[in-house]
Amino acid sequence: MLFPPQKIYVETVRRIKRISRQIAEYLRISGPFNIQFLAKDNDVMVIECNLRASRSFPFISKVLKTNFIEIATQVMLGLPVTKPDKTLFDIDHVGVKASQFSFSRLQKADPVLGVDMVSTGEVGCIGDGYYEAILKAMLSVGYAVPKKGVLFSSGPARSKMELLNSARMLSELGLSIYATGGTHDFFLQTGVPSEMLRWPDDSDGPNVIDFLREKKIDLVINIPKDLSKGELDNDYRIRRSAVDFNIPLITNARLASAFIYAVCKVPPDEIAITSWQEY
Repeated sequence: MLFPPQKIYVETVRRIKRISRQIAEYLRISGPFNIQFLAKDNDVMVIECNLRASRSFPFISKVLKTNFIEIATQVMLGLPVTKPDKTLFDIDHVGVKASQFSFSRLQKADPVLGVDMVSTGEVGCIGDGYYEAILKAMLSVGYAVPKKGVLFSSGPARSKMELLNSARMLSELGLSIYATGGTHDFFLQTGVPSEMLRWPDDSDGPNVIDFLREKKIDLVINIPKDLSKGELDNDYRIRRSAVDFNIPLITNARLASAFIYAVCKVPPDEIAITSWQEY
């Protein structure tokens, strides 16, 4: 979770505020509530609305430096309340809330994310900018800056395009780029050097599982492609092997791209160690 949002239309924000106000008035809500929206090209839809404070509530309070818990309590008690006047443009920092998962403790579980809540904890970090905040949060939940090689199994064409610049940046840093068949062919056509690794069910070498077992790879990016049996089996074995061999795994192209950009733009030894009060 990124706050303030960095890539969202102003019109989308306006529509979200208007819809939230209408729902609160219609349901006569006086305390904290949580709405999940789906937005695409300024079309905004409500997924769900819950009359409770979400886990994002204290995180937003920290980033905005506004005590929403105190305000909500005053509202529910009918006490006078001064409306907060701070806007997103008044914040000189960025907050990122990253999820912590425990797939390594769940044998044979597929470490791929969907709409279900499967995180076992979260970390909230603040940075001076977008990439610093992302890098802080990802490192805090157990990811590491890759130093040997990165495996790309990038799934559909859209994900391949989204990860192209990321792979190029890692290659320019001198890291080895490994890729499964389709991704390797795509990189070959676009000028990104990579070594092709065979799928887990392929008897020919070099095989991706062997490279994971030998720790030649220290970051796995695996984007599910389709629901065919071969894809499902091979992708699952790659993801599960990454977890079993304690290798960081990312299964979302946008997050993978953001993390790699952060790694390339913010050297780990330049990450600012700053207390919350200093922001």
